[in-house]
Amino acid sequence: MLRYLKNDIPASIVVFFVALPLCLGIALASGAPLFSGLIAGIVGGIIVGALSGSQIGVSGPAAGLAAIVLTAIGALGGYENFLVAVVLGGAIQIIFGVLKAGIIGYYFPSSVIKGMLTGIGIIIILKQIPHFFGYDADPEGDFAFFQVDGENTFSEIFNALNFISPGATMVAFLSLGILVLWDNFLTKKAKIFQLIQGPLVAVFVGILYYNLTKDSAIWSITADHLVSVPIPDTLDSFMGQFSFPNFQVIVRPEIWITAFTLALVASLETLLCVEATDKLDPHKNVTPTNRELLAQGTGNIISGLIGGLPITQVIVRSSANIQSGGRTKMSAIIHGFFLLISVILIPRLLNMIPLSVLAAILFIVGYKLAKPALFKKMYDLGWKQFIPFTVTVLGIIFTDLLIGIGLGLAVGIVVILIKSYQNSHFLHIEDISNGKHRIKITLAEEVTFFNKGAILKELDSLPRETFLELDVRKTRYLDNDIIEILDDFAFKAKERNIDIHLISERGVVENPNSFLEFFRLRPKSA
Repeated sequence: MLRYLKNDIPASIVVFFVALPLCLGIALASGAPLFSGLIAGIVGGIIVGALSGSQIGVSGPAAGLAAIVLTAIGALGGYENFLVAVVLGGAIQIIFGVLKAGIIGYYFPSSVIKGMLTGIGIIIILKQIPHFFGYDADPEGDFAFFQVDGENTFSEIFNALNFISPGATMVAFLSLGILVLWDNFLTKKAKIFQLIQGPLVAVFVGILYYNLTKDSAIWSITADHLVSVPIPDTLDSFMGQFSFPNFQVIVRPEIWITAFTLALVASLETLLCVEATDKLDPHKNVTPTNRELLAQGTGNIISGLIGGLPITQVIVRSSANIQSGGRTKMSAIIHGFFLLISVILIPRLLNMIPLSVLAAILFIVGYKLAKPALFKKMYDLGWKQFIPFTVTVLGIIFTDLLIGIGLGLAVGIVVILIKSYQNSHFLHIEDISNGKHRIKITLAEEVTFFNKGAILKELDSLPRETFLELDVRKTRYLDNDIIEILDDFAFKAKERNIDIHLISERGVVENPNSFLEFFRLRPKSA
């Protein structure tokens, strides 16, 4: 892991600046102490980051759980009672991992996962528009359509136009200019601009701007438009920010119901995020999903024991990590240490960061997740991919993450049922070794995204120096998800010295450069 510190440290700084306001905002949206969000961010970075098998995933408090947490704190009679449910939820997640429930993550079609990433990208942009202009009525991290302040995503934007803060807006545009300049021009000019990330410069400029305009009646930035980290006066007041579970209520049925709900929703969000981050990862790493559930469960137990919010792997932080060049789990771990050290040593400096600067950083993250070209690409793949993708995007924008994904998945299943049937003999494996390790895999007539998990597992288990014959002569329908798996495998096969001989009706192709191009050129009848 230490080989890539030159990549991981700059990326961890960006993730830190993305995570800081979200940790605080999600705690506020959840009706929990602000410090509880920071605890969850620290535990998610250091503990879960160390235990996870994901190289680029970042964990912390989840926006998708905010509504559940807010309701549960009131229903269970206080935050200390709720923490018992967090601890028990973590234990249930560990049980899920032991039972190998992580395989569920493989059964979400690619169109839905891409719709999830695009929908979250659009939501990030829409939710950050008010913060960009200095209207901070709704807390950071409230990603649901119907917000905790009584507004919705679009009414909040219209309200922001009536409460524009000149100072916050000015520094936001300045920061956005720095980020665009850094990303599109400076990083290509010299290595120093790759080591020093644009977001770090933008934050420094934001702090400088705040201090230089303090005395201006028009251009100053007031405290309610800045990061708000709790500042303890003494060691005792710092320790007093930690809360501890009231285990006397562990026998109450509603505690267990809440714990199971948290475990189920947190596990589902994590598995979806794992699938999404693996798809974004340029190095095509495959995250062991059962190990991820064990890591998340351990993190939630520790977070609950010391007063933190529930934790999941989070797509906003993970995508920021990928976009910033993070290579290994050290990026997530270091960002956790940055959170820990900064809240202890420099909380006053953190409280000089304008929220509008962080909104500009999140704008860039959101745009990279929801590039307009992706819509055309999905449309070109055909209606079987485009309709579930679009439904997922719209569902996430106008409801929330899980409902949007549920709608997209339902549509995807209907499309598959209409266009194909499930063939139980979708994969035949034959060992034809003769001196050299040789494997022949024959795909059946119909192969859909339901078969993703088994095919991914078989390809990932092939040893180095293998000669692989992949026979698709009988295949008449091959889902786009399977083609993407084969395309990703071709990338990894070169590293593992695996020779691929693709046998089709058009002949034999040795080590095809792109399965996506090959199958796109196949006759429609085949």
